[in-house]
Amino acid sequence: MVPDNAVLAVNSSSGLCCPDVVLAALGERFDRTGAPKNLTSVHPIAAGDFFGTKGVDHYARPGCITRIIGGSYPSGPTKADPPLIWQMITANQVKAYNVPSGIVFDMLREGAGRRPGVLTKVGMETFVDPNLEGCAMNDAARAEPIVRREHFDGEDWLYFPAISPDVAIIRATTGDERGNLSYESEGAYLGAMEMALAAHNSGGKVIAQVRRVAKNGSIRPHDVHVPGILVDALVEAPDMLQTTETPYDPAISGELIHPLDSFHMMEFGVPKVIARRVAQELHKGWSVNIGFGVSANVPRIFLEEGHHGAVTWVIEQGAVGGIPLLDFKFGCSANAEAFVASPHQFAYFQAGGFDASLLSFLEIDAEGSVNVSRLAATPHRTAGAGGFVDITARAGRIVFSGTFNAGARMRVEDGRLVIDREGRIAKLVPKVDQVSFSGRRALAQGQEATYVTERCVIRLTERGLVVTEIAPGLDLQRDILDQSATPLHVAEDLSLMDQRLFSPDLIGLIP
Repeated sequence: MVPDNAVLAVNSSSGLCCPDVVLAALGERFDRTGAPKNLTSVHPIAAGDFFGTKGVDHYARPGCITRIIGGSYPSGPTKADPPLIWQMITANQVKAYNVPSGIVFDMLREGAGRRPGVLTKVGMETFVDPNLEGCAMNDAARAEPIVRREHFDGEDWLYFPAISPDVAIIRATTGDERGNLSYESEGAYLGAMEMALAAHNSGGKVIAQVRRVAKNGSIRPHDVHVPGILVDALVEAPDMLQTTETPYDPAISGELIHPLDSFHMMEFGVPKVIARRVAQELHKGWSVNIGFGVSANVPRIFLEEGHHGAVTWVIEQGAVGGIPLLDFKFGCSANAEAFVASPHQFAYFQAGGFDASLLSFLEIDAEGSVNVSRLAATPHRTAGAGGFVDITARAGRIVFSGTFNAGARMRVEDGRLVIDREGRIAKLVPKVDQVSFSGRRALAQGQEATYVTERCVIRLTERGLVVTEIAPGLDLQRDILDQSATPLHVAEDLSLMDQRLFSPDLIGLIP
């Protein structure tokens, strides 16, 4: 059902909803027969992980994939060998593009509607913009651009052509005999419906991997998320993982509510100091997006401080509310209030419909621009941009968090920060290696950007980066200004960070 030269769309987020059994069969077929060949593989969010779900790596073979469009890519620890898809990307064996996840969903939506493509402001003045890198991840991709600037109705826009898949491979929990799909044991829908529509309306095929097949009529109509009129084949896979390293947790799929006291809190230390300070930026009643990294712990700070529910957490995979999970289970939430499709969540993000976003950084430069998407030395350590560019395009408030530099040995003692050994790699640099977030554009749009580290709090202003708070126990010149590879301004009313952040006791958070 997957012919040569096909455009193949895969609905997945690392291990979450990954149709891994079908992808494995695809790779086995290529290894055995040499077909299908010359595929374009489309992944709004990464397919596969480092922990038992190979995803795209099943068929990442020269000749099988010749072009890949991904919002993100499988990523993992430095010591592990790069995934096969990353080896192909760095060797120029495949044209590879990192397109923001929300835009990939938009491209599929436009393909479903037989419209020409996407006009968007998302990504302007970042690596997405053809004036910079145009989403290209290697020389092979640069030779075949995927995005261009267009002038329309008096304004400049980025234009991405629609994607019309020949085959969509999606996943669900149950499929009945007519192909109706329900998602009762999944932690997200992602873009299953949108992907199925795009393939079906383009004359293509839809293959659905399911945990079980049921008799026709046994799924309630309200529980059918993808109707059988769009589905061409079911593949039964009763032993599939629910998400990364997780056979099944009913709280991830909303079938059970875990007691709040069953969640593990952060151990006291430098990362918790950062997460606590980020929490102080938020207010009751806000809807707040969180990304991978230190900020993913902020919901647990709220829980520990007795304010669970004061803020509603929203993540790009579609969960609303609950408590987002950590590490490589990120993308799932336990005890969620609702699941929405990722394309709808991204429309919410792209228009700035939420109150704040909490995100990580790899580098910050003199203009306040942030790189979160590329580590030149070890590219497979980062997944690419994912939904970062969609989320930051119009967010009213953004709080970036991370350690001030890389490699420092630090501890918290007697209510102050102690640096035992200084880091060797600066994260505050004259110019970031890749612009994932444009500080200059943020200022022009009136966005608020704050950078929280263990040493200080920095605000983006018209003057540039301004240090507004400093950790107790530090020397401003020696421990902050001299450790930045780019000049920093200092606020006239520079203050100490809240002393309570540096104590194991509760901080008395008041959102």
